[in-house]
Amino acid sequence: MSQPKSRTAKQDLRRRLLTGRSRRSPIEVERAGHGLADQMAGLIQQAGASTVAAYLSVAAEPETGPLIERLHAQGITVLLPLVDAEHDLDWAAFGPNETRPGRFGLIEPAGARLGVTAIAAAEVICCPGLAGSIEGHRLGRGGGFYDRALARAQPGALRCLLLYDDEVLTAVPTDSHDQQVDVLVTPTRTITTSASRH
Repeated sequence: MSQPKSRTAKQDLRRRLLTGRSRRSPIEVERAGHGLADQMAGLIQQAGASTVAAYLSVAAEPETGPLIERLHAQGITVLLPLVDAEHDLDWAAFGPNETRPGRFGLIEPAGARLGVTAIAAAEVICCPGLAGSIEGHRLGRGGGFYDRALARAQPGALRCLLLYDDEVLTAVPTDSHDQQVDVLVTPTRTITTSASRH
């Protein structure tokens, strides 16, 4: 049986983007993290957020450590995901030095689990992804974790996709269940998408 065109297009694009990420130097990954933290600071302040959902970056994803540490130092509650037994995203609050290896090679928080609906407390949500478009479409890794999680977010939450500059594309392949984002955030730019409700 042949695969739908969108699935094949997504797989091809994922391979290309993952190859590009594998070639990034540790210095580039680290610099990206500081740039993202600077870009996100203004968005979070503007939103008046007291709770932010973020994630612990792995491999060559843009580094999220500087952002998480900055928010924690400001007294903002940072929710971090972990994959539960049903392959859904549970959440726990960030605490310094409280992480452990998780499923699928991820790093997860070691604190008390808050449940899959805890994301509804976040006024700002930082999403991982491989690419995004100015229309607000997000290309993830294909597991659907964030599409399910974003469906549980509060309607007014600001959805931010964290990327490298060259991962902002004119278009990305989509399916009907894909959740959109409001803002594309790179180390040097903040781009409001046409899907933004803000």
